[in-house]
Amino acid sequence: MDKQLPVIENGMPIEEIGEAGNRYIAAVWEELYEERYDQLVKAFQEIEDAAYGLYLDQLMPPLFERLEQAGFHALGPVKENDFVIGKCLKFSDSLEKWGTEDNRTRLFWNVIRNERHEAIGTLITAIPHSHLNFDIPRAPQLYTFKQTEREQIVEGIGQIMRESGGA
Repeated sequence: MDKQLPVIENGMPIEEIGEAGNRYIAAVWEELYEERYDQLVKAFQEIEDAAYGLYLDQLMPPLFERLEQAGFHALGPVKENDFVIGKCLKFSDSLEKWGTEDNRTRLFWNVIRNERHEAIGTLITAIPHSHLNFDIPRAPQLYTFKQTEREQIVEGIGQIMRESGGA
C-alpha cells in the first residue's frame, strides 16, 4: 500500500494535528480496508471485535510515529492490565455506547503532550464498526479539543456523538 504519511511538525497546535491525521486517514483507510478485508473477515469470525484492533494496528501507527518524530507524546502511562492497539490506543481510554449493533462507534482518546510534556489538547479517534459482521462503514475520524482532563474528555465525546447523530 502506498502510504501518504501525515505531515506533523514540532509546535503544531492540536487542531492542525487532527487535520493532518484526518488527511492521512482519508488517503489510506479504504485501500487498507480492501487489501486486508478477507483476512479481517476471517479474523472477525474467530475473535469478533478484536479484528478491528488488527485493522487499527495497521492504520494508526504511522500517525503516532510521526507525532513522536515531531517531539509529541501520545501514550500516557500504561498499567499492567491496559490493552493497547494501533500503537497508542488504550481501551481504558475509550468509550463505546453509541449506535446500533451493526453501526457502532468506539472513541479512543489520547492527551497529546509536547516535548516538555505539557498537555496541548486531546486527540479523539472514532472507529465506526459493526458487531454483527466485519464492516467499517465509513472512514475512521479524528476530533480534537483543548480539554485534557478525563471528565471533560468524556463530556466532549458525548457532545461529538450527539452532534454526529450518535452513530
